[in-house]
Amino acid sequence: MDKSKLLALVQADEAMMSALRVARMLNLPDWWIAAGFVRSKLWDVLCDMPLRTRLPDVDVIYFEAEDTDEATEKRYETELRRHLPDVPWSVKNQARMHVINGRAPYLSSLDAVANYPETATALAVTLDAAGRPKLGAPYGLKDAVAMRIRPTPAFASDPALYAIFERRIEAKRWDRIWPGVSYIR
Repeated sequence: MDKSKLLALVQADEAMMSALRVARMLNLPDWWIAAGFVRSKLWDVLCDMPLRTRLPDVDVIYFEAEDTDEATEKRYETELRRHLPDVPWSVKNQARMHVINGRAPYLSSLDAVANYPETATALAVTLDAAGRPKLGAPYGLKDAVAMRIRPTPAFASDPALYAIFERRIEAKRWDRIWPGVSYIR
């Protein structure tokens, strides 16, 4: 599976496109829907899942250095729920998330995605000016397509972050949802 095929899957998925269109209505700077929203769709297709795996959250990320108030994010979540109430929205301004994660400030939303724990989760999608899905994949698709969970460079090189990566593997148990998931530790 390559980038164009993955984007075609997103475009053909009406629920994903609805979520993307509603997120775009917020007019957030540097916005994307990230992580499991993309990875789970890919893995569902690769595993021939008859139904889409339910997502615990739909992560809308954006980058706005001038307003890092968490209350603003909550207002955006409320607005998104007004349009699609059955979607478990989570909105996070990546301009403040470095503080929560104990990292150096991120430069953009995709810089934050590059600092996610796993390469296969470091994926995001947005809409271009014509309304077509656009992929952000700082580490490419190789690990995601191979259903391989490995730490991103930041998490591999820092013992404290690596411990977080290990705890996520134990908590998420992706291999129980999608047969074929492997872990590279």
